[in-house]
Formats: sequence, C-alpha cells, structure tokens
Amino acid sequence: MTSRQPTIAIIEDSTDLREELVFFLQHRGHNVWGTDSAESFWKKLHRRPADIVLVDLGLPGEDGFSVVDYLADLGNFGVIIVTARGQQADKLRGLNLGADLYLVKPINFSELATTLQTLWQRMAHERQGTDLTHQREQADAQWRLMAGDQCLATPDGNIIPLSPQEYTLLSILGRSPSEIFAKEALLDLMFPYDESPELHRLDVILSRLRKKAREHAISLPIRSIFGKGLVFVGQIKE
Repeated sequence: MTSRQPTIAIIEDSTDLREELVFFLQHRGHNVWGTDSAESFWKKLHRRPADIVLVDLGLPGEDGFSVVDYLADLGNFGVIIVTARGQQADKLRGLNLGADLYLVKPINFSELATTLQTLWQRMAHERQGTDLTHQREQADAQWRLMAGDQCLATPDGNIIPLSPQEYTLLSILGRSPSEIFAKEALLDLMFPYDESPELHRLDVILSRLRKKAREHAISLPIRSIFGKGLVFVGQIKE
C-alpha cells in the first residue's frame, strides 16, 4: 500500500459532472483537477502531474480513445474511462488501448472512490515489484548507441532504429546513467536554439520511442520518476 493519495485528473466536457467529481474526490482527500478537453489536459498535465486520469470518450476535438492510447504509450498512469457509451465494442476498444477500467454513466460516486483506491493500491504493488526487478537486471546491462546506423542495440543484440531526436534523447540520458534528468533540462539540451520548447514535444518523442521498442518486443530501461523527470537505468556505450 502506498503512503500517499493519488493525484487525479478528470477530462470531462460536462461542466456539472466535472465539478461534482472534483468536489467529491477533494472531499475524500484527493488532489484533483479537471479540464474540458484533451488539448487543455495535455497543457495542464505538465504543470500539474497526475497519477490516475478519468477520461470521457465524447470529448470535443481529440476524443477520449486517443487520450487513452497516448497515456498508455507514456506509461505510469492509471486510466479509467467514464462514459455514457455502454456498447461492448467501445468497452473492448478502450481496454485494448490500455485503460484499466471502463465505467458507464451514471456513476455511483462511492463505488468510484473504492475503485480508485483499489487501482492505486494495485499500481503501487506493481511498481514495487517490477521496478526493483528491472532495476537489478538492467543496472549492469550494456546498451549501445550506434551513430552510423542511427540505432540502439540491446544487451542481447536486438536493434531499434532511431529518429535523430530519439538518438539525441538516449545519448543525453546515457551520459549519466541512473541520474534523473528534469524534463525542462532535457528540452534545453535537445533544443538549445528553441527559446520556448514545449514539454509536450518531449513526451511525443518518448512515446514514439517506447512504442517502437514495444513493436520490437523490447523493454526500454527508461523510467519516469514522479515529479522529477526521466532516468536511464543501465549503461549506454556510443
């Protein structure tokens, strides 16, 4: 069990429901914030990190399925879909994209509170188990960045082709293995001539890199440390 309550973000375009959820969950002791669209959620997420995200599907602009898919790529989030769509096809799609739970409106607030606590406890246990195992296994693992072929070689010889930005990100993280880099610092190093690079840009690069690794059945030793930044657990040679 974790010692702190999760921070919860709510993406819901119904003002009344969003405000009711925020009020209820704050009353239960959670740190909560809400927004009415995916676009405003991404902007706000950089200023106010979240552990669990409640996502409505019928959002203006970018829809909820897209948000769930992207959050799954980023990792380290609990995701609960809260929607009026009760069709089995929608439920299967949402869960297959990476949602932890699929709840159909109207929502029983007391059941939601219990669901959130159960999910948070599960996330904590999973982190304690998998992170320690991965860190032990990967701390001594040798990864190789190959500039000529612009790719990353895994310790067992698999190859991941890299974009220039992905290569630069890994090169920076690999210079100081096990050191946590704040995202702002990474942006400054990656885009030194950009006066105001957006954090969302780094998330896109990292998301694509992780997705590419999954497609090659490779687990990257890049960890997101809540409220601090990114760290590469292992050794990279160039």
